Amino acid sequence: MTHALTVDRLQFATTITFHYLFAQLTMGLAFLIVLFGFLGYRHREESYTRAAHFWTAIFAVTFAFGVATGVPMEFQFGTNWASFSQFAGGVIGQTLALEGVFAFFLESSFLGIMLAGEKRVGARLFRASALIVFFAAWLSAYFILATNAWMQYPVGYRVAADGTVQLDSFFRLLTNPWLLWQYTHNQCAALATGSFVVAGTGAYYVLARKHLDQGRLFLRVGLIVAATASFLLLFPTGDRESLQVWRHQPVKGAAMEGLFHTEQPAAITIVGQPNMETLTIDNPIKFPGLLSFLTYRRFDAEVRGLTSFPRDEWPDLVPLVYYAYHIMITLGTIFIAITFVAVLLLWRRRLFDSRWMLWIVMLATPFPYIATTAGWVTADVGRQPWLVYGLFRTADGLSPLVASGNGWFTYLGFLGLYLLLGLAYIVLLLGLLGRGPQLGVEVPEYSQAPPGSIGEER
Repeated sequence: MTHALTVDRLQFATTITFHYLFAQLTMGLAFLIVLFGFLGYRHREESYTRAAHFWTAIFAVTFAFGVATGVPMEFQFGTNWASFSQFAGGVIGQTLALEGVFAFFLESSFLGIMLAGEKRVGARLFRASALIVFFAAWLSAYFILATNAWMQYPVGYRVAADGTVQLDSFFRLLTNPWLLWQYTHNQCAALATGSFVVAGTGAYYVLARKHLDQGRLFLRVGLIVAATASFLLLFPTGDRESLQVWRHQPVKGAAMEGLFHTEQPAAITIVGQPNMETLTIDNPIKFPGLLSFLTYRRFDAEVRGLTSFPRDEWPDLVPLVYYAYHIMITLGTIFIAITFVAVLLLWRRRLFDSRWMLWIVMLATPFPYIATTAGWVTADVGRQPWLVYGLFRTADGLSPLVASGNGWFTYLGFLGLYLLLGLAYIVLLLGLLGRGPQLGVEVPEYSQAPPGSIGEER
């Protein structure tokens, strides 16, 4: 890679990764706030409403930092990737504009109503606003992922006389077959992030012996949602996402699995290190025939390796794609194991006395962030050397007048700025978590919850 290409890719990867740390939490919390509000309405119990207010405050802080870190990304399409913007702007400009003008403003407007509090705006308007914020957050993700899905599997376009691509079918852009499983898989990951944060916070409160009622409530609701999201990440969303990679991007699939040579049947590598000099996997642990079955539903199927494709179509960082994919899969398996055991203990009414399990739940809180980051590295580094798969190469998308020195200047500036933003967010978040759900917000008083409700102590 050229120096300018290297730094431009590093800058965009860093800024989008940092931004998505906030975005995935807001999408997960948006659902959970609606759930707390619904449970409060159903059970007429104040603890649910207090939980909804508490997580709304954390949502608002996270949303603000997400906005601050999200705006610079779209500017980079013009500053660092002008050639790509000129080539594909007629297509991706549609979805990016819809996300910013429609979904973002809808989300931010009704978030303001939620922050006023249920006591001031009324229970119905508060719950309706929470539902609209949830809808807008997930709609925003749909438009963004429609953009990425088009870059993975371009549809609904035509090539103009000047060589640029123009939108030919807005309907096909929004119903891209790649988008269905990418979107559902991504949103399940966001649910996993939000629910692990809620459950981890609850585990911390129970371990610290403070805010016990709310801590137990967070554990119950968070773990049930986390268990559901974790299983959905594996099947069907993860399975179907993998199948479409092998069908439409077999080079990426081979890089993900570290499959250098065509095999029939093809084994799946559980552990090993890709050796780019010998084009082999060092110290492998494999399950024979399993990759053939997972890819083609036959144990004797042939699976093409990297060497069956031209070398200039390989991802330039095969080991990174391989390791990122295996980190994602490993953590996804750990999510299922943790939530299965925790929900089993919850069902047997032993969770709150099992301090070892509470420690595991609390320490697992950052794992979904790592898994999601690894998943996006797999998706977009694995797409290389293409910006638009099979249509436009990454090396052709740079801004011709931006030298590598300019790129390093802005990249280092972003690193310094985002370090300060990250520290500020951590300070604010720890302050909110330290004060706990008893934030002094006014919530409606409900009658005592019926026996067996989620918020009841046992």
